[in-house]
This record gives sequence, structure tokens and C-alpha cells, in this order.
Amino acid sequence: MNFGPLPSVEAAAVPAEGLVLDVRENDEWAAGHVEGALHVPMSDFVARFGEVTEAVADGRTAYVMCRVGGRSAQVTQYLVGQGIDAVNVTGGMQAWEGAGRPMVTDHGNPAFVL
Repeated sequence: MNFGPLPSVEAAAVPAEGLVLDVRENDEWAAGHVEGALHVPMSDFVARFGEVTEAVADGRTAYVMCRVGGRSAQVTQYLVGQGIDAVNVTGGMQAWEGAGRPMVTDHGNPAFVL
């Protein structure tokens, strides 16, 4: 079965108001993340799928991100299969940081990619 190419976008091209769906684990999120992102770790994804469908209920695109793009590609493929407009962020948080995009932490510490 061929699903065709996975929709993807460079980190620098994610719109500032875009819905970023971060599927990294809690320690990675704590080190640094995109402000306003929805954090649903891949390990909790099925159990918390309702949070994702609620966030995109108004037709928003989900920009799915992990550290380098592997986990987010799997989640993006799943979401697209569910009829959700989802795009994998190529290169993940490493590319986001490399593009000079802003990152935050929940405690005000300097943000970095773990």
C-alpha cells in the first residue's frame, strides 16, 4: 500500500500562528519547546488523541514536530490517515533552533534541544 509522499514543511516556513504539535517526551519538552505548542508525547498519543482532534476541530493544520523528524513523520502519517490536515516539520526541533526560531521553557531557563 502506497500512501504517497508525506506532507512536510521546513521549520523556517511554519507560520508564527501555526498549531505546533510537539510529540517529544516530557524531558525533551522541558529542555525547550515552541511557545504555545500542544505537547502530546508520542508514547501517550493514542490515549490523548482527543486533545489533538479538539485542537484541529476548526480546520487548523497541525505542524507535527519531534527532535529530528522521525517520530513526527509517523504521527503525521497517522493523522493524515485519520483525515486530519497534518504536516511533518522537516528536521524537527533541531532545524527549528537552527533556523533561529524562538523557543521557551516552562521555568524561564535558557531553552535548548535535548
